[in-house]
Amino acid sequence: MFSDTHFHFKMMTTERGIDGTEVLEALAKRDCKFALDIGTRCDDLIEREAVVEKAISQIKNSSYADKARKFMYFSAGIWPDVSEIHDRFNAVKKLEESIQAVNSSADSDILNRKVIAIGEGGLDHHWNPSGADGRTESDFDEKTSEGERELFMMQLELAKKYELPFIVHSRDAFEQSVECIKQTGYNNGIIHCYSYGIEQARVFLDLGWYIAFGGGVTYTKKAKMDDMKKLLQFVPQDRFLCETDAPYLAPVPFRGQTNTPVLIEHVYDFIAQSRSCTKEELSATVDENIKKLFKVEF
Repeated sequence: MFSDTHFHFKMMTTERGIDGTEVLEALAKRDCKFALDIGTRCDDLIEREAVVEKAISQIKNSSYADKARKFMYFSAGIWPDVSEIHDRFNAVKKLEESIQAVNSSADSDILNRKVIAIGEGGLDHHWNPSGADGRTESDFDEKTSEGERELFMMQLELAKKYELPFIVHSRDAFEQSVECIKQTGYNNGIIHCYSYGIEQARVFLDLGWYIAFGGGVTYTKKAKMDDMKKLLQFVPQDRFLCETDAPYLAPVPFRGQTNTPVLIEHVYDFIAQSRSCTKEELSATVDENIKKLFKVEF
């Protein structure tokens, strides 16, 4: 119950000090069906899988360890970091090579190692030099901005080639994101950590995309609560997904702390209230959408 379609396990554990074994065991105890570890760099896939495997190997209860191996899945992608943008051709080549290596491995079925999605990748124009990403507008001259769009489209083309869903990162870049998507003509995947309004959601939905909401929705101020509820009600049942984006965006009442997939129940609870359903009903809806989008069974 309470699947998580987007989190960063290695960041959460090796960089933030969260006990990954405890997290995976807790998810297994809750009968989690699906948990997707997201890639952000061209060469992080094999290392990320090793970190997850090590955490699972330390679960003492073999039944919970088996469950963790079944619900853990992986994507591979390149977040629009300036260094990756400038080296985009080599980066995408390395990304594809890592996907091919993992997907052809004889060990692929032990841990669901095979990549089931490309991403996250996309455009980020949120300028916050003091933030975790350290992004400044001065870093993005015309050449870099064009490179960012090109990196995004190259990954969309890779997803098209392998017929995999793409996980879009789009922040303060709605029009440019839509332009890139339309240019490639590939409409299969998720607009992750959705941060726009209803009219923008309509555009993505009309193109065929799923929309995922995370802990950020729980931060909604009272003055904007009606708008948030309308947005959460607007996205149709068959395109709705939930995520944490852990270690980021811990939901209320844990805002400011390191996020983990264990906290996703609070995201489901908040959204379910807005959509006038139970969190269990919302969980069943999300799981059906996961099966359809990622072509998995559980």
